Amino acid sequence: MKELCKGLSTAAKQLENPFGISFLGVATAEEAITAIREYGDIQAVIVDDKTYNLTQTPGKGRRNGRPALQMSALELIHTIHDLRPELDVYVLIAQDSESTIVDVLSNEAVDGYFYREERDYPGWYRILNAQLQERARTPFYDQLKQYVFMAKDAWHTPGHSSGDSLRGSPWAEDFYHFMGEHIFRGDLSVSVPMLDSLLHPTGIIEEAQQVAAKAFGARRTFFATNGTSTANKVILQTLIAPGDKLLLDRNCHKSVHHGVVISGAVPIYLDSSTNTEYGLFGPVPKATIFKAIEAHSDARAIILTSCTYDGLRYDLRPIIEAAHQHGIKVIIDEAWYGHARFHPAFRPTALEAGADYATQSTHKVMSAFSQASMIHVNDPDFNEHVFRENYNMHTSTSPQYSMIASLDVARRQMSMEGYKLLDRTLQLAQETKELINSTGVFRVLELNDLLPEAVKSDGVQLDPTKLTVDISASGYTVDELQKLLFERFNIQIEKSTFNTITLLLTIGTTRSKVSRLYDALMRISREGRAPRRIYRTPEVPHFTKLAFLPRDAFYCGGELTPLLDEADAVNQKLAGRISADQIVPYPPGIPVLVPGQVITPEIISYLVNLLRSQKQVELHGVVYDGWLPCIRMLTEAEAGQLLPLDERCRQLANV
Repeated sequence: MKELCKGLSTAAKQLENPFGISFLGVATAEEAITAIREYGDIQAVIVDDKTYNLTQTPGKGRRNGRPALQMSALELIHTIHDLRPELDVYVLIAQDSESTIVDVLSNEAVDGYFYREERDYPGWYRILNAQLQERARTPFYDQLKQYVFMAKDAWHTPGHSSGDSLRGSPWAEDFYHFMGEHIFRGDLSVSVPMLDSLLHPTGIIEEAQQVAAKAFGARRTFFATNGTSTANKVILQTLIAPGDKLLLDRNCHKSVHHGVVISGAVPIYLDSSTNTEYGLFGPVPKATIFKAIEAHSDARAIILTSCTYDGLRYDLRPIIEAAHQHGIKVIIDEAWYGHARFHPAFRPTALEAGADYATQSTHKVMSAFSQASMIHVNDPDFNEHVFRENYNMHTSTSPQYSMIASLDVARRQMSMEGYKLLDRTLQLAQETKELINSTGVFRVLELNDLLPEAVKSDGVQLDPTKLTVDISASGYTVDELQKLLFERFNIQIEKSTFNTITLLLTIGTTRSKVSRLYDALMRISREGRAPRRIYRTPEVPHFTKLAFLPRDAFYCGGELTPLLDEADAVNQKLAGRISADQIVPYPPGIPVLVPGQVITPEIISYLVNLLRSQKQVELHGVVYDGWLPCIRMLTEAEAGQLLPLDERCRQLANV
């Protein structure tokens, strides 16, 4: 091992070494695993095919006078892959065992092997260096930079023409300087062939997507510049034909519910679990999911959110296996969990658990620009043509090229240093939690606090980088506390419920930010305010029933009907009517009504209570006619013309 490290180190000094590669030697598999776990800068591993435990007690575990094998090279490779799948792995073998080793390695995540007898250290170093440069390459970003530095005159869109329309303008030049020169020079159009086409990639965008697929463990990856909202709709429209059943978590993002309308799916809504003590919504209980899979084994797909906004993630493997036994495709919305591939604390990812599709908001937890997302595909029956048609239907023909470049760079960063950055983030999350708890007033909720009773035995895990803080003892309402943090301490939080705030830690979180947050919360806690009674947000009523296909109801003209009259009395005549729109309180973003759903007195009461609540809640879908809050619902004539849901499904099945 010493000779190998010395030979490679000498080659690194003599040959081109743009990354400053150095070499570390260890004697045992345990030492190797420890080093890989502790040193985030490790980028590649060479595994000796004879992995011996050289530190055993003499006379114990020996065979024929030699130390016993500690673990096979194959076992070590599997362990490395489980810890850090992004690492390049090579195996050092004897030439006389080539055929056996190569046959075994052909099905493993191994990048190559070296013959021990050759001792070709310069050649081995060149291979290691070349592979590292390949992984660090950003095909699209590199090409974009090259084009910008070529300084071509623009006789094409966009109209600002590399920012020339803004420079020198008394009305707009400040925007140019605020945003920076390169944001405009990099804002180009499909008129530039060397930058490829997002809608029909055959060059560097396709290369960048292929590199991303390898990094995230997917068969195929597609960049999305309209956010995960659009990514979800593209997948649903690809898989679902009008009349097909879709199993979906009612807690799904509203884009999924929009996808139901667009695709013409027959939705089977699964009520999520609820934690009324903190106003939080958890996963759908496993028992509910398994029951729905059995009852609707003819469903085309199931879509779940993992992890949730609050960091709760499903035990996905048994759910995916149950769905696949019935031929049901599995889509996982991983908008808040795209970083999971790059640290064992977060794994398995949805794809590793067997999902067919995963959508990720690369911008939420990594370094991409807002709206930059990815669609990952592992579906063995993937129909790329149909997918591409739907993708093009939803994607702008004028995508933002800087956004595409940010996806390329975000992938490179996570592949090269994601483990190290996430390891730091996990440490900061633990420190932040301890500091907040030390105030004696604010408390970070544990997994058991967050879990609704219905899912406490479902193997649900918590993403530790999402901290939910109980503020009940602070003497402030949530709205007051948010305002105080923002105006006095320059702190903007992620979201809140009636008695909690959520803090999102990412690879961009710094210890300085943690210190400032602690200082703010400690100052507030020292005020010694007496706890106040905090009014709970009304509990979301259970899903009622669908009278009509959501798509049919949505495309009716409908009529606006007030929730309250001019005397502020509740309009009880709404009960029994059919919603034509999606009504979504935000937060939390769970639809109370979807198109085609029957309105009940409980739903009316819930919406009115939200309108009157002290907690500021946006009600998406509620329209104001003057001062009167209204919702769009089917007229009696429209309801009479539509086929009931069961009949409509039979009609579509016969088409």
